[in-house]
Amino acid sequence: MNLLSLLSELTRAAPEAPVAIDADPENPIRVSRAELRSRALWLRAELGRAGVDRGDCVAVWLPNWSDTLCWQFATASLGAHVIGVNTRYNTDEVAHVLDRARPKVLAIAHDFHGLDLAGRLHEAVRQAGAPPPTVAVVPGPHGPAPDDVSGFDVGAGAWLPAEGEDEPPEAEQGDDELAVAFTTSGSTGKPKLAAHRESAVTAHALADAERIGITDHDVVLCALPLSGVFGFNTAMAALAGGATCLLEPVFAEEQILGDMARFGVTHVVAADDMLVRITEAWRRDRVNLPRWRWLGVANFLGKVPDIAEWAQTEFRTSTAGVYGSSEVFALTAIWPRDEPAPRRWTGGGQLVSTSIQARVVDPATELVLDPGTEGELQFRGPNVVNAYLGDPDAARRSFTPDGWFRSGDLGILAEDGAIEYHCRMGDVLRLRGFLVNPAEIEERLTAHVAVRTAKVVGVQDADGATQAIGFVVLDDGGSSDPEALRAWCAETLAHFKVPKVVRILDEMPTTSGTNGTKIQTGLLREWARESFRRYNP
Repeated sequence: MNLLSLLSELTRAAPEAPVAIDADPENPIRVSRAELRSRALWLRAELGRAGVDRGDCVAVWLPNWSDTLCWQFATASLGAHVIGVNTRYNTDEVAHVLDRARPKVLAIAHDFHGLDLAGRLHEAVRQAGAPPPTVAVVPGPHGPAPDDVSGFDVGAGAWLPAEGEDEPPEAEQGDDELAVAFTTSGSTGKPKLAAHRESAVTAHALADAERIGITDHDVVLCALPLSGVFGFNTAMAALAGGATCLLEPVFAEEQILGDMARFGVTHVVAADDMLVRITEAWRRDRVNLPRWRWLGVANFLGKVPDIAEWAQTEFRTSTAGVYGSSEVFALTAIWPRDEPAPRRWTGGGQLVSTSIQARVVDPATELVLDPGTEGELQFRGPNVVNAYLGDPDAARRSFTPDGWFRSGDLGILAEDGAIEYHCRMGDVLRLRGFLVNPAEIEERLTAHVAVRTAKVVGVQDADGATQAIGFVVLDDGGSSDPEALRAWCAETLAHFKVPKVVRILDEMPTTSGTNGTKIQTGLLREWARESFRRYNP
C-alpha cells in the first residue's frame, strides 16, 4: 500500500474524521481526512506542472503544519521523495542538503516565527554547488500569503501553491520508489541523507500503530519536527491508526501542555529533554490529562526514570523506551506495556514487525554473538535504509557483505528476542581491558542527591590507556565537590570505573536536532582532554 492510497482508504471510511489539528494559541484549525486528501491531490497536480517526476527530490522546509503532511503525500504519489529541512538549520546545513539531495523544488515557510528562511536559502544556494531549486512559498495554516514571492526566487523561479474548485483525480502509481529521506546525526563527518522506499514507510506506520495501540478517536502529540525520523514516524503511525495528529509548530511547553489537556492527547513520543520541560511546566500549572495513556521516550539526557514515575503517578500513563534511527526508522523497537520496569524504560524493546531481523556481532571479528552478549546491533528488513542521497558509496560502508546494516550501536539481543540498546559504539569506554558503558557511571553520579545531570566520556592518558572523565550539573541548591562525587562513585563501582576527574558545570553543552536536544559529547571530550592535562601535567 502506498501513502496516498492509505489516506484515501481512511477518507472513504470516515471523510469528516479529523486527521490533524494545526495548533495555535488563538485559532487551532481541525483538518478532516477528506480535506487533507483533497489538498494533497491539488498539490500533486501543481508539482507535476512544476516538472516533478519519478525519482526527483523535493525539499520541505516547513514546521509541523498540515501542509507538511500534504507535501509528503503529494510528492510520494508522483514517485518522488521528500527531504525534510529543519527550520533551525543554519546556512551550512541547508547548503549540504542542497548539494546532496539536489531538490527540483523546495517548499519554504513564509513568515514563520520571525525566521529569515529566505535569507538563509539565498546564502545556502550561493554556497552549494547544486542547481538552484524552484521555490514554493507556503504561508501555513494561519498566515496570509505574501503579495510578492519574487524575493524567494534563488534562480529557478518561485511560486505560490493554490487549490482549485474541482478535485483532481487520484492517478495510478507505478513502481515502489524512494519516498522520504532523513539527515543522520552526523557524528562523523557531514550528515548522510538516509532514504527509504514508500512501501517501507506505509508498512512501518501500520506496524507501529498496531504495536503502540493507536486507534480511531485517539490524539497523538506531534511536537518533534516532522523533518526528523522520530517526528515523522510518530505522525505516520498516528495516521495509519486513524488517529488525529496534534501538530505543534513551535515547542513552547506551557502551550503544549495546555493543548494536551484541551484536545485530549492519548499518545506521546518525545525525547526526555522535551519531557523535562513539560513536567516543569506541569508543576507550575497542574492541569489534568485524563486521556493520556502511553508515552514513548528516547533517552538522550538520562531522565527517563523520573519522567516515567511522574507520568504513572499523576496520570496512570505507561512509559516505554523506544529505539530507532534515521537509517532503520524510529519506533523500530518498543517495549510492551507488560514489560516490568525499569527495563521497560530503557532504550530498545521488541521489534515491531516480524519482517525486521536483528543480530549482534563482535565489533572486532564480526562474528555473530549469542543472545545476551554485548556487541554491535545489526539489522535487516524493509525498514533499513535503501539509499543515501548524493553518496552512493555510503551503502557499501554501511552494510556487511551478507547484507546486514551496521547500526554503530552497542547493545545485546536478549533471550526473549528484544534488543537492548546500550550506547553508540564511539561512546563505549575500554577501561583496564573491559568494555564499559558510560551510562553505568552516569547513573551512579545522578543517583547523588545533589546531581541533576551527568555525562561521562573517555580520554587517553600518556600510556594510551582510557580514563573516564565525568561532567555533572548540580540541582538548584545542590552542593558537592569533585572529590566527594568521585568518592560517591567508589562506594559502589569497581575501582577502574571511578572517574579520574569530575568537573562541575553550570550547564551541559547541548545541540538541538530534529529528534530532540542532545549533549555534545564531542565538545565534552575536548574539555575532558583539557581537564586531564590540568590534573595530570
